[in-house]
Amino acid sequence: MAGIGFELKKLFHRRGLMAMLRAYGYAGVICAGPMLLGVLLQFGVLIVSSWWQVGRPDRDLLVCMITYTLLASLVLTSFLSMPVTRFLADMLFDHDEKMILPSFWGSTGIMLVVGAVLYTVFLLFSGATLMQGALCLWLFLEMIVNWNAMSYLTAIKDYKSILYSFVAAVLVAFVTSCVLLALACPPVESLLFAVVLGYGVMLVWDVLLLHRYFPQSRKHPWLFLQWVDQFLPLALTGLFTTIGLFAHLVITWCGPLGIKVKGLFYGAPYYDVPAMLAFLTILITTVNFVVSVEVNFYPTYRSYYSLLNDGGTVKDITVAENEMLAVLNRELHYTALKQLLVTAAVISLEKTVLNALPLGFNDAMHGYFRVLCVGYALYAVGNTVMLILLYFTDYSGALTASALFAGSTVVFTVIGQFFTTSLFGFGFLMGASLFAIYATFRLASYTDNLPYRVLGQQPIVAQTKRGRFTELGILLEHGEQRVDQSLHRSGHARSSDKANIAETDVIIGRNRKS
Repeated sequence: MAGIGFELKKLFHRRGLMAMLRAYGYAGVICAGPMLLGVLLQFGVLIVSSWWQVGRPDRDLLVCMITYTLLASLVLTSFLSMPVTRFLADMLFDHDEKMILPSFWGSTGIMLVVGAVLYTVFLLFSGATLMQGALCLWLFLEMIVNWNAMSYLTAIKDYKSILYSFVAAVLVAFVTSCVLLALACPPVESLLFAVVLGYGVMLVWDVLLLHRYFPQSRKHPWLFLQWVDQFLPLALTGLFTTIGLFAHLVITWCGPLGIKVKGLFYGAPYYDVPAMLAFLTILITTVNFVVSVEVNFYPTYRSYYSLLNDGGTVKDITVAENEMLAVLNRELHYTALKQLLVTAAVISLEKTVLNALPLGFNDAMHGYFRVLCVGYALYAVGNTVMLILLYFTDYSGALTASALFAGSTVVFTVIGQFFTTSLFGFGFLMGASLFAIYATFRLASYTDNLPYRVLGQQPIVAQTKRGRFTELGILLEHGEQRVDQSLHRSGHARSSDKANIAETDVIIGRNRKS
């Protein structure tokens, strides 16, 4: 799991400002590529719109369409994200790389079919025009592939190519939007098409990287569904974390700050823009977890479990455990401290910086931004601790933490809609606080008696769970076999027909000669 961190750590060892910026650029794109691209394109759209004096209603509609599509694709893919990542890790550990690419297309295919049906139904009743609906659906399907591809791209060490795909997507979207607006094309459709084209470039580039790195095979594309049954808590953890992260936006759209932009498209521009900007402040923790926490913690973690597996002495195991927990506590402390310093610096400078940007910030938006910066900082710390719980296979603890995060955020945000709008954002802040506090206490209690957790709580005999997702995989496998058989039969029949026709032609030719 920490392999990507070890590779990135080499980049951070190089001296010089440009080397440091390049390293953070690689790490940021790899850890949060599509989401970072989405936020940048959102603000790029606002800036380009202000340059070409696009009307406020068109800008609000465009931001709503992109935001809806972003969040819908995130929620859909979040359920399979962690089980697919676990499947990928297991296949790499077993050196069974031939199973990886089929699982990518299998998981992508399922999400594309389910997502296309659900999002098409929404778009039919959303009030969008035919062209707008087609572009939104196109963008939605692209994002599904991009989100899923990021789980697999972490195994690729060609970070320069991944960064190039990100930069190319931004440049293509920017140039396309300027060209189309200069040609006086409809602004909403033009900018939406530019975003679609940008994500399309990233999709094609990343898929080509996957095909270049992993061997192509048609082996069992539905095998990963067994991992969904086996690690269902992981799937629910990913889903609940995503809901907790973005539910406050959707609830606010339905509250006093919300406006009806068009049809079913609602938004709260005075809240959405600060929220998207505040989200960027947690990038430092995301990168730090990969290049610092995992890299420094993983060797001690591996040493401890190696002693348990290979018959180490009690004394050696105890020493390794103490060393591992000391490193873990130190790295988590540094991570929280770095995020605190970044958040404090951003809050101190935000008024000067944001007022200089053409985003129309007012006093209320500055207040939302400050509150949400603190909320996202607490979420980042809580999410880091939750990932460590997953390291120790405390799936129930991680699931409880994520469910608490999602539930409390939803409840507190709904309650907050009945109070003054100046308090908006505190619902998410309170939910993130509970998330961080519970995850921290859970990790402390879990590691207090770690030998029992590792040895005593584990099943004596390996258990294989066969549930609905495994049954779905078997059903899809049988269906694929039937299709292949029917195609083979039809191909064989066509070959026989061609042979019969050729034979008939030969006979006719002989008769003519005679």
